[in-house]
Amino acid sequence: MARGGHSEAQSGPELKERVVAINRVAKVVKGGRRFSFSALVVVGDEAGRVGSGMGKAAEIPEAIRKGVEDAKKHMITVSRLGTTVPHEVVGIFGAGRVLIKPAGEGTGVIAGGPVRAVLEVAGIKDVLTKSLGTANPNNVVAATMKALRQMRDVGQVAKLRGRTVQQILKGGHHG
Repeated sequence: MARGGHSEAQSGPELKERVVAINRVAKVVKGGRRFSFSALVVVGDEAGRVGSGMGKAAEIPEAIRKGVEDAKKHMITVSRLGTTVPHEVVGIFGAGRVLIKPAGEGTGVIAGGPVRAVLEVAGIKDVLTKSLGTANPNNVVAATMKALRQMRDVGQVAKLRGRTVQQILKGGHHG
């Protein structure tokens, strides 16, 4: 695999890593079972960039390393509003459904395991969430990432609609 083109993804040691789940998986071969480990990892700079990845190897540390590498390749930038998110959103991936809701300052991250890991490394401090549907960490993390990808701040919405921020906030959609 070529190493080129990922200079911004490989941004130094300020990335926080969080192992969400480690799973022992088995492949049945002629002589019995071959065991390896799969690791679900999220990385983020706690300043609006976050990624999730999956790694699989015979040893746990190696699986985690591969997961981190994969996560760095799939980083997204999250719209934030102060310490919280701009608006309510539901992310759906497979059977995983995650509801993310803005919360007032001082609320903290109200979230279950996989959702909490993603939001904390993304640098979101105050938020209410509810994980609906499956408890499968892979799908919950994917649904959370999808929800964060759908977040739009008022500046982005204004640009999309060809309006000014003031018009959007006033509800100025006539004219």
